[in-house]
Amino acid sequence: MNTFTVNLKPVLELTDEQFFNLCQANKDLKFERSANGELTIMPPTGGETGNKNARITQQLMNWTDADGTGIAFDSSTCFKLLNGADRSPDASWIKLERWDALTSEQKEKFPPICPDFVVELLSPSNSLKVAQEKMREYLDNGVRLGLLINRKSRKVEIYRQDQNVEILDSPATLSGEDVLKGFVLNLGMIW
Repeated sequence: MNTFTVNLKPVLELTDEQFFNLCQANKDLKFERSANGELTIMPPTGGETGNKNARITQQLMNWTDADGTGIAFDSSTCFKLLNGADRSPDASWIKLERWDALTSEQKEKFPPICPDFVVELLSPSNSLKVAQEKMREYLDNGVRLGLLINRKSRKVEIYRQDQNVEILDSPATLSGEDVLKGFVLNLGMIW
């Protein structure tokens, strides 16, 4: 299945409320919105990708529960970034103090906050170039640590603030570094 991008801007410009309502009215579809208003409609993941993504989220959730310094999210969560884009990383984490600074209404809809940590798992329908652009967008909006995992090539791209992208070949584990101190992502379950 392919990802489709629709440019509605010549016809209409969706407000944040309208975009939220569009997503709620079409729960079987997954939407993202770029900073310039383009809607991306993403197909559901296949079984392998869904399982591997759940394994990533499971490890992050387990660590988050034990650590208590932040809150983790799965791929269903859409965040309103500072540049106006609405993005749904495959897994993400936000420091608790930042999350607690949001109002109840902001937490209930698409939170206007960029996660501190994101993971994107490249699926067969994803373009590597588009995923890399999304990772740079996350950095530009405040992500402190980002992981782009490519199962096909068995490579991981690590994105950090004010640093070049580091590419690792077939790592067994990845560290949460100073962003998620003590977190170790076991990639044996992902490859």
